[in-house]
Amino acid sequence: MGQSLVKNYIHLVFSTKHRYPFISEDIEKELFNYLGGICKQFDCKPIRVGGYKDHIHLLCLLSQKIPLMKLVEEVKSHSSKWMKTKGDGFTDFYWQNGYGAFSVNPSDVDKVIEYIENQETHHREKSFQAEFRQFLKKYKVEYDERYVWD
Repeated sequence: MGQSLVKNYIHLVFSTKHRYPFISEDIEKELFNYLGGICKQFDCKPIRVGGYKDHIHLLCLLSQKIPLMKLVEEVKSHSSKWMKTKGDGFTDFYWQNGYGAFSVNPSDVDKVIEYIENQETHHREKSFQAEFRQFLKKYKVEYDERYVWD
């Protein structure tokens, strides 16, 4: 085959350090757009970016030009620096150390988009930690609870 053909949908999930609710309504849209812009810089098409007060969901097409770990590093480091410029209330802003990254079947992309768009409603009944544990279970990820949260 003379050409490399790739289409990997990735659902990234990560929280603020200690799940502090930094992501308020007055900053969320700007933050989501900024995160999408970082993805674009690395040739990873953002499909949907959203989240709730203490965490982010980012659905994108992963470029064949960048490893997933590098994309996550760039997204988190650039957006963390950016958040710190948004006023005194953000000087202590940090993302958690880890993240979740889950592959998405192309036939499920619309479901993931809808899921991301309905975060506020979803989190009236479920915490980020419960949500993340559910993802780990769904994707059969083995983990040690002692090392998941920071």
